[in-house]
Amino acid sequence: MYAHIHQRTLAKPVCCSGIGMHSGKKVNLCIKPAPINHGIKFMRTDLPDRPSISAHFNMVVDTSLATVIGYEGFIVSTIEHLMATFAGLSIDNAIVELDTYEVPIMDGSAGPFTSLITSSGIKEQAGPKYFFVVKKPIELKEDVKSVGVYPCSNFKITCSIDFDHPVVKKQSYSINVSDQTFEREICKARTFGFLHDMEYLKRYGFARGGSLENAVVIDKHKILNDEGLRYPDEFVRHKILDCIGDFALLGMPILGHVIVDKSGHAFNHAFLNKFLEQKDSWETRSFHDIGNQPPVQPKSLAISSSIRY
Repeated sequence: MYAHIHQRTLAKPVCCSGIGMHSGKKVNLCIKPAPINHGIKFMRTDLPDRPSISAHFNMVVDTSLATVIGYEGFIVSTIEHLMATFAGLSIDNAIVELDTYEVPIMDGSAGPFTSLITSSGIKEQAGPKYFFVVKKPIELKEDVKSVGVYPCSNFKITCSIDFDHPVVKKQSYSINVSDQTFEREICKARTFGFLHDMEYLKRYGFARGGSLENAVVIDKHKILNDEGLRYPDEFVRHKILDCIGDFALLGMPILGHVIVDKSGHAFNHAFLNKFLEQKDSWETRSFHDIGNQPPVQPKSLAISSSIRY
C-alpha cells in the first residue's frame, strides 16, 4: 500500500543555479511550498506578468529531446528530472520559479533536486492524496516498444532496455517506488548519450550545455567519464527515472505496476493519452472516507504557435 495518504509540499523554499542541457543558458531556479490541491506549477519569472503553467500531460508540446510543456506562447523545457523528484518524494504541491525557459540539468540526474528538497524538509498537509487505482490492464505496443500498466497495490515500475552497444546491452530493473527506494536506487542515475549523437546535436545548436559533468557519454567502445558509472546498470535506472517523471504528468500518483520496454518520452506520453481515454480501467480514489471529490483534471487547452523563449 502507498506510504503517504495525505498531500505533501516542501517545508520551506529551496533554490539552485545551473545550466540548461540544450540551451546552454544559466538558469536560477527556486522551488516553493504550495497549498493543498495546487499541484506542480512552473512560473517564468523572466517574462511579463510571470506566467505559470501546470505540469500536466495535456500541456506537453514537445518530447523529441526532452519533455517540454507550453501554454499561451511560453514554454518550460526539460522538466522530466525535476518531475521525477516530485513524484519520487511524494510531493503533490509546489511552485517552481525559473528565470529562463529550461530547467537546469545539474549533474544529469535527479540527485541534486532530491538533496535540495530533503534538506528543506517535507511538510504533510491536511488534504487527502488522490490516486489512479488501476483495475484492468492498459497496454500500448508499437514495433519493439511497449508500455503497460497492471493492477497492483502500490506503484511499481519494471523497465527493460536493449542497445546494440557493448557497454549498455540488455538491462532490466524493477522497483517498488517509495521515497526511500527513489533516493537510494534511482535519483542519482544520470542521463546518457552516445558521443556521435552529442556531436550531431551540438552541430545543430542543441545540447549546448551537455558535457561529461552532466551526462554519461559513450563512444564506440567505452564510457568516457573518468569516474565511470554510479551503478552497474545506471542506464536502465535512468530510464526508470525518466518514466517516473513522465507519469508524474498525470497529476496524481498511480497504484499499479508499470512495465516499460524500449520506450522513451514520446512513447510514454502517447501511453498517458491512452491511459486517460481508457476510463473503465481505473478509478480515482482517496484513502480518506471524508466525502471529498477527486480534483478536476484540467481541460485540454489549445497551445499557441507563438513560443516565447
